[in-house]
Amino acid sequence: MGLSESPIRIRSFEFACEIVKYCDQLKLEKDFEIASQLIRSGTSIGANTREAQRGVSKKDFKNKFGIALKEADETLYWLEILEATGREIPQKMKNECEELIRILVAIVKNS
Repeated sequence: MGLSESPIRIRSFEFACEIVKYCDQLKLEKDFEIASQLIRSGTSIGANTREAQRGVSKKDFKNKFGIALKEADETLYWLEILEATGREIPQKMKNECEELIRILVAIVKNS
């Protein structure tokens, strides 16, 4: 399996695409600030996952996946803020974020 076929890489990329689409909707509703925060953290998960798989050392690999985990947790935080303030968030997106967190925790623990 090549790097581009890595399940975490594929899932984090697809998640980032969904985040971008959702943030476009938020911007239409004039939620610019939170859309900006959410798009930054939500797309950073995949960027760091991709970077981790090109890591030059085991330490670099673990560090990048650790950053991806922090970004996933921040993304979940913004989704929870939106939900708590009455915005409708796609439950599938929230569930996928929680699943990405579980996967990233396992990767970091086992690296």
